[in-house]
Amino acid sequence: MERTVGDDIATKGRRMGGERHEPPPDGFEAELGQIDALNSMEAPGPGPRAPQAPADGTEEARRRDSRLLSAGHAVAAADSLDDALKLVAALYAPEFPLDGQCVFGLGEGTLSVLGQYGFRPGGADHGFRMPKTTGYPAAEVARTGRAVYLASQEEYRRRFPATWHMSAGKNREAWAFVPLVTAGRVTGVWLAAFRAPVEFSAAERGLLTVTGRMLAQVLERARASRAELELSRGLRLSMRTDGPAMTGLSVATRYVPTGGGLMVGGDWYDSIDLPNGRLALVIGDVQGHDVHAAGLMAQLRTAVHAYAAEGHGPDAVLARASRFLTTLDEDRFATCLYIEADPSTGDLHIARAGHPHPVLRTPDGTCLIKHISGGLPLGLMPGEEDYPVDIVRLHDDEVLMLCTDGLIENGGHDMYTGWVRVRDAFSPGPVEDLEGMADRLMATVLSAESRAREGDTARDGDDIALLLLRRDPGQSRAEVSRRRLMLTVGQDQGEGLSEARAELKALLHDWARPDQVDTAVLLTTELLGNVLVHTDQDGALNAYVTGETGHRRLLVEVMDRGDELPHQRTPGELASSGRGLMLLDILADQWGVRPEPEGKTAWFALTEAPPADTGDTTTD
Repeated sequence: MERTVGDDIATKGRRMGGERHEPPPDGFEAELGQIDALNSMEAPGPGPRAPQAPADGTEEARRRDSRLLSAGHAVAAADSLDDALKLVAALYAPEFPLDGQCVFGLGEGTLSVLGQYGFRPGGADHGFRMPKTTGYPAAEVARTGRAVYLASQEEYRRRFPATWHMSAGKNREAWAFVPLVTAGRVTGVWLAAFRAPVEFSAAERGLLTVTGRMLAQVLERARASRAELELSRGLRLSMRTDGPAMTGLSVATRYVPTGGGLMVGGDWYDSIDLPNGRLALVIGDVQGHDVHAAGLMAQLRTAVHAYAAEGHGPDAVLARASRFLTTLDEDRFATCLYIEADPSTGDLHIARAGHPHPVLRTPDGTCLIKHISGGLPLGLMPGEEDYPVDIVRLHDDEVLMLCTDGLIENGGHDMYTGWVRVRDAFSPGPVEDLEGMADRLMATVLSAESRAREGDTARDGDDIALLLLRRDPGQSRAEVSRRRLMLTVGQDQGEGLSEARAELKALLHDWARPDQVDTAVLLTTELLGNVLVHTDQDGALNAYVTGETGHRRLLVEVMDRGDELPHQRTPGELASSGRGLMLLDILADQWGVRPEPEGKTAWFALTEAPPADTGDTTTD
């Protein structure tokens, strides 16, 4: 049967007023009558039906939930576990008397204290180590992953008699041991101790569980931060802080991680002793300030170091590094400036990949931006690795500054105002005090950044890497001679070997030790012979003599276009070949083989020794 509005109102009237009313025949009149009856009803008296305000317990629960929500945001942003425990302590009302907290970490089958709040100093965290097999509530939670609630001292004593004494006499009446779970794995246990008995109702257990989840997040974040800190500390220590021991060049370096909270970010510098007696200087900046940028920086820095040690030129080093970065991360790029320096002449072969230009300081303190041709940043556009090489000669007492953009732009500056600030700090001071120059530059930038952070222009800082290169004056350099021999021995020119030996002897005509001349001729013959016998290429010989008489250095390089690198072998007693690299290893002061863009170069170096003692030893 179809119901009407009047039926519903009549039913409601009976339910609320407790009196039965029959509707009159007229439906409209019936509705009016029922409405009038409802309006004339007396207000109900006190009782379970009265619409009273929520009970005090409900209000307290609402206030507690509000505190939980507010504190939850604060706990989520806590910088450390200790800070999080202090915030958790503010969650509870007097009816929930939280008196002490402790977080246990798990590792190697033991429990250890990671943080505590409300215990006496030197108490709960004083050398605490406990096997997970111990009959202690936190150990049980670590084993089972289930929380343990102890509502009274009697329950604690009954369930854990072996370890009850650890909590006896501490004026606490209830304990909750809650697992801290990350990615489905128990990573810690939270102990909440109470000064009065607690029933641990479903609502209270739910509150403790939610708090445990928040603490688990803080614990995981703290562990990740410690891992990042250790990584960045190791990367920073791996950077050389002392200049290379090379006559004619001095280097000063600085590194300050002002962004991202790590000890190292994406910036780096490096100095590399090259096999040809030259020096490579590198400065770079990987995009970003996070731990991922630091990890990419470490790998890229290692790759650049390896390419440089192999003997590649500046353009080839940057091109290979760009392709390498692309294989690591297609979403990040890096800027870099690479210099190959010749200490004997001051010539700098420079290639630049999107990095800020270097700054040249002349002996009178004038500072000039040295514009260097450049290509795209590393890893930005694969297949577009073209890095032209500029040659700059560094004269006596001139200083070249390499830096990352953090040195220029920190403290709210742009490239122009930052350059003016750097110029004013770089210009004064004696050129002999290279370390003082570096300190002055860093102090100027960091103090300006500190002031900016205190004002309205405060912003996040960037990492700073700085490298200063000075050409040292040398009074004896005018006496330094430089001789050079260049010739090519073809595959069809067998007589070319004897000609090469004769010309090398002529180059060393006034060498102090004739036996060293013989050694040089022997090793050169081995290198050229290796090319003619084991490849189908011509051999190109370059020999250089540099230095003062009595302390000169001979460098011999033999290059061919073959791809296969020679390998050191141990030939048998009757073998007719395979001794070339063994002789290099025994007789040369230094030697090596480096790949070239096309082919390879084998080289060795000898340092002139003093003449042998030729005193008269005859007797009458």
